Amino acid sequence: MRFFARRTAFYLFTAWAAITINFFLPRMMKGDPVSAYLAKNQGKISPEAAESLRTLFGLDDGRSLFQQYIDYWGLMLSGDLGRSFSKGLAPVGDVIAAALPWTLGLVGIATILSFFLGSGLGAIIGWRRGSKADAIVPISTFFSTVPYFWMGLIAIAVFSSMLGWFPASHAYSKGASPEWSWEFAWDVIQHGTLPALTIVVASLGGWVLGMRNMMITVLDEDYVTVAQAKGLPPRKVLTRYASRNAVLPQLSSFALSLGFIVGGTLVMELVFSYPGVGKLLLDATNAKDYPLMQGLFLVITLSVLVANILADVAYAALDPRTRQTEA
Repeated sequence: MRFFARRTAFYLFTAWAAITINFFLPRMMKGDPVSAYLAKNQGKISPEAAESLRTLFGLDDGRSLFQQYIDYWGLMLSGDLGRSFSKGLAPVGDVIAAALPWTLGLVGIATILSFFLGSGLGAIIGWRRGSKADAIVPISTFFSTVPYFWMGLIAIAVFSSMLGWFPASHAYSKGASPEWSWEFAWDVIQHGTLPALTIVVASLGGWVLGMRNMMITVLDEDYVTVAQAKGLPPRKVLTRYASRNAVLPQLSSFALSLGFIVGGTLVMELVFSYPGVGKLLLDATNAKDYPLMQGLFLVITLSVLVANILADVAYAALDPRTRQTEA
C-alpha cells in the first residue's frame, strides 16, 4: 500500500503540473485564438460577437490570469474543453471523441500486437541463442531502420496498386457512413490492415532485440540454473523463470508506447490519409486552433500518465523486489 500511495502522489503532482503548463503555454504565445479567428473572418463578425467569443474562451480582459486558471479547472473537471474554431465552433471534446476511436483501434492494436509478437520472438531467439533463429534479429532491425513514410509508400505501391489486396487510403470507403454492421466493420478492417501491418513491421525490431538481449542476460542468473538443475521442463523454465524476468524492462517502453497511442502515428495517418488524432493535431496546428490543440495535448498527457501507472502496477505485480525497494 505504501508503494501505491507514493506512486499515486507522484502521478497526481505530475498531472497537476502538466495541466497547469497546458493552461499557461497557449497564453504565452503571441496573440490568442480569438484574434486568429477574427483575422480570418474580417468584417464578418461584429465587435459585440468578438467580445462574446473572448468571454466564451475565458479571455475576458476583466478577469485576472488566476481567475482564468480557476475557471479552466472548473470547466475541465466538468468535461468542457472549449470550442474548436476550425470545426465550426464544435465542442473540442466531441471533435476529439470522433477521431480518438480510429487512432485507438488502429495504432493501439498494432502496438499491442508488435509488443507481444516481438517479445515472444525475442524470448525464443534468446533461449535458442546461436541457432538459425538469430537471423530474425538483423532482418527485423533492418525494417525498423527504414523511414516509416518510405515503408508506407512501398506497401501502398505493392499491396494496393500492384496486387490490389488492400485499399490505399482512408478509414473506410468513400460514400460509406459509420454504422454498426458487419459490412462496415469489414470495410474498416480492410482499410486498416495495411497501415497496421506497416506499424507492426516498423516497430517489431526494437521489441525483438530488446527481449533477446535481456533473455541472454537472465539465462546466466542462478535461479535459472537452479530451475534447470531441478529437472523442470524447458517450457516452464522459459515462461515462468526466464521470460517473466526478462520482460520487465520492456514494460516501461511498452507503457510509453501505449500512452503515445492516443497521440497517433502522425506520419502513418498522413501517408494513408487516416482520420486519427495525429492528423487532427496537425490540422489544428495549421489552423492555429488553440482550444483544439490544448484539448489534444491534455488528452495525450493524461493518457501517458495512465499508461505509466498501469506499467508500475504490472511491474510491481511481476517483480516483488520493486515493492520492497519502494517501501
